[in-house]
Amino acid sequence: MQGAFQKHLDMVKKIGAEGVEIRTSDDLDSIDGLIIPGGESTVIAKLLIKNDIMNPILERVKSGMGIFGTCAGMILLAKKAEESDQPLLNLMNITVKRNAYGRQQESFEASFKVKNFDEPFAGIFIRSPKITEFSKEVEILAEFEGVPILAKEGKLLACSFHPELTGDTRIHQLFLEMI
Repeated sequence: MQGAFQKHLDMVKKIGAEGVEIRTSDDLDSIDGLIIPGGESTVIAKLLIKNDIMNPILERVKSGMGIFGTCAGMILLAKKAEESDQPLLNLMNITVKRNAYGRQQESFEASFKVKNFDEPFAGIFIRSPKITEFSKEVEILAEFEGVPILAKEGKLLACSFHPELTGDTRIHQLFLEMI
């Protein structure tokens, strides 16, 4: 409904999986995993509520559906967003700070190591959030300048950056393997 969902669909297709756009709660019935893209987290949250999709997502997660949240999607997965009262899915035991890497004009690309990847990953950071707190249930898979930027908890995967804007499919492949 909002954000770089088409880029994620392209990446899913590139790794040989089938992706579908989710616009209604009925669309959730046919999927094993949901990718919540970057974009504007408050707008995405309002659309989830307006279109009555938030509670069905929570129900599907209880029955085993995985979620991959990138940037704004990571914010929505969090238990808490600092200095914000926006609605959250409240699923992942992380606290995030919105726009922690600066404004749009301060966007950047950086390479970093990811657990179990042979080569570094080059992530694109655009108005990205930071994970400021996490519980022991959360596995940190990557850090940038000492700050967690890729985290996993059960079938939940969250990242601060935009892997869909790169040609590197490894993080999408990781999510596919998780679900």
